[in-house]
Amino acid sequence: MTTRIVFVRHAQSVPPSLGVPDDDARPLAPAGLEAADALVERLVAFSPDAVLSSPQLRAVQTVKPAADALGLEVTTWPELREWESGLLPSADWEALYAHSWTHPESAHGAGESLDALTARAGKALARIAVEYPDATVLVGSHGTFLSRALIAAGHHADWASCRAMPMPAIYEITSSRSADA
Repeated sequence: MTTRIVFVRHAQSVPPSLGVPDDDARPLAPAGLEAADALVERLVAFSPDAVLSSPQLRAVQTVKPAADALGLEVTTWPELREWESGLLPSADWEALYAHSWTHPESAHGAGESLDALTARAGKALARIAVEYPDATVLVGSHGTFLSRALIAAGHHADWASCRAMPMPAIYEITSSRSADA
């Protein structure tokens, strides 16, 4: 059984405040809300059977207009949330992220390593395949999570591709239920 997963990286969000932990309730910027509305026709064309999302507001807001058009609820799963990097938003975030991509086994403080994020993303893909066999599932997501989900699914992603990923972006992955699942 094969599940088609349509990942949607969230649209442009309000920037995080520097020097303080990121806020899960950080919303889309006005341009991001417009972009989410503009995505509806494209996302509805996938004919998803379900809509999942990271619980972080910017991801939910990106897929909610399509879910509403389809008459579906957005179900949030905590394992779909963005990378728990352990880093505070800062002016030098790009250098710190690039270092993490070069050393994916390392973590910042109590944060999650990129290797751990890849494992979490792989488990999320497997759970989607088990819970939605032979279905199409729309998933509201984030750039780093999505990049590591691509790796977990056997595709290439690196810091350059992650950094270049537009907001919003749509990626399609197929995931099969394992024989022992």
